[in-house]
Amino acid sequence: MSRLEAKKPPLFISEPLTRDAVSQSLSLLSGILKSSYGPAGRLKQLHNGVGGCVCTTSQSSALLGHLSVSQPVLRVLTASVRNHVSRFSDCGLFTAILCCGFIENFRGLNVAPFTVVKISKHLLSLCMDHLKSEACGCRVSVDFSSIETLVCLVRSVLTSKPACMLNKTEVDHLTSLVLKAFIFTVPCHVETNAVLGKCVIIPVKGRKVVDSTVFPGLLIETPEIQLGKPLAVKRTGSNVIKIAVFSVSMSGDGSNPEEGTVAVHHGISLEVSELNQLLNVGKQLVEDEVGLVVCQKVMHPCLKQYLKENGVVAVDRAGLSVMEPLGRVTGSQPIASIHSLSPGCYGSLKDLRIQSFASKHFLHLIPEDTVICSLILCNRSETAWDELKRVCETAEHVLQLTIKEPFALLGGGCTETHLASYIRYKSSSLPASTFKDLACSQTQYQLVADGFCRSLESVARSLSHDGEEILTDMVYGHCWFVPSGSPCVSKWSDLVSKCRCGMNDNTEDLSWRFLQGQSGSPGIQSCPKEPSAKVADLLTLDCFAAKCSGLQVALETANLILDLQYIIEDQN
Repeated sequence: MSRLEAKKPPLFISEPLTRDAVSQSLSLLSGILKSSYGPAGRLKQLHNGVGGCVCTTSQSSALLGHLSVSQPVLRVLTASVRNHVSRFSDCGLFTAILCCGFIENFRGLNVAPFTVVKISKHLLSLCMDHLKSEACGCRVSVDFSSIETLVCLVRSVLTSKPACMLNKTEVDHLTSLVLKAFIFTVPCHVETNAVLGKCVIIPVKGRKVVDSTVFPGLLIETPEIQLGKPLAVKRTGSNVIKIAVFSVSMSGDGSNPEEGTVAVHHGISLEVSELNQLLNVGKQLVEDEVGLVVCQKVMHPCLKQYLKENGVVAVDRAGLSVMEPLGRVTGSQPIASIHSLSPGCYGSLKDLRIQSFASKHFLHLIPEDTVICSLILCNRSETAWDELKRVCETAEHVLQLTIKEPFALLGGGCTETHLASYIRYKSSSLPASTFKDLACSQTQYQLVADGFCRSLESVARSLSHDGEEILTDMVYGHCWFVPSGSPCVSKWSDLVSKCRCGMNDNTEDLSWRFLQGQSGSPGIQSCPKEPSAKVADLLTLDCFAAKCSGLQVALETANLILDLQYIIEDQN
């Protein structure tokens, strides 16, 4: 077929970061992300131009998932951040804001991009070495035999998203529930290759947050259950409940087009044949002493009635989402055909009960030893519930990551300002051999190091949304906020009580300076000290693994974008 119009040549865009359209788009995205950052971040309402659901959020996963990005440079940035969030769940805004800061601070330097990349990688290695050292002043060890640090970690995640609209009582309640749910998912008997379990979140909207609760085992919603009658379920001779799980439809309609064409002889009813086959399956289940049958799809009413008459509890329309946790709770294998039943596919349960919550009714599957639990999560509105669900999932993932690396980083901007102070100290005392190895001058190194530090400090400044003055102390390199409208005083200690992470107070003479983020601002003259105390009542903490990854992803993505020479777009 001939073309209706001539094929257009591709569009070549050289030096994309020098283009006004790219710079404006990058600045706009950076502004959106910075204004969403932290517990006081401003909410964003996202919807498409043709209707559909409206998303109110300040979370990076929701923001970047709903934003339509057309600039190729921004697509690289957002794809990189979304990949980080898919792996770590946390520190998405930190990564994106830091990446934008690196691009902004590096592109204006009179240093070749290749040199900037080499120097910034060296600076990153200094940061990572410091964060992983015992002497790091912004790292906290997490002791799983004590609950205090874990509470701080979960609380910090829950309070970071204002769209959840939680008060202190609700935060306390959810913190204990998330920790309790996490403990349920940790295996009791540790093996060589121990696998953590899963928390299944069940939505209940329109109820108070403090009504939320957690159950060990799995809850399956069963609207047809009758609360007034006791649950009589068949047990085996060893007093366990045998369970069969079907992933295939048991409706008897025989209308699955994937199985091909069915030839039916004259005088034979396909519906009757299907029903007879289902009843034969039912008889086999009864003979095998199965007490509970769960079907992912629809079950024929006659089969359900037959099973009920023989003391077998039957549940259909369970849905795909419960199949994986159902297998882990019971040890059953999904049965994908009604024409062959293998005894090895059956699972077992210790007990089966009925639970009622609000207007919903559930079957509570209780195994002998479980790493699955069910969190009934309540919130007053659908928007707040959606945000709260994402936050609880993030908190669970953060705890899982912390098991692998039992550390946390100080939050509230203190890790960023501490690292900036550390880099300023280290970069001023490097040997001449370092510059020779990097093939750069000391001046070039200092320029890149200053841009690196200002990028870190810009993340800390992004936590201020109400005109607060931001300080950093000259001893620990932590971040301090002075409320807007505060009177002029001779001593900053009269206006600040604690640093943003809660580790340090104003009892020491710390010699603060403004965190302006401008080149030439006075840096710390000595290596930032490690705080004398490692425990505080309410520390603000960040996930160690997620933040370390975010720091690396932000720099690698910025270096990739800074090194872009051409963008080639197909115009057809």
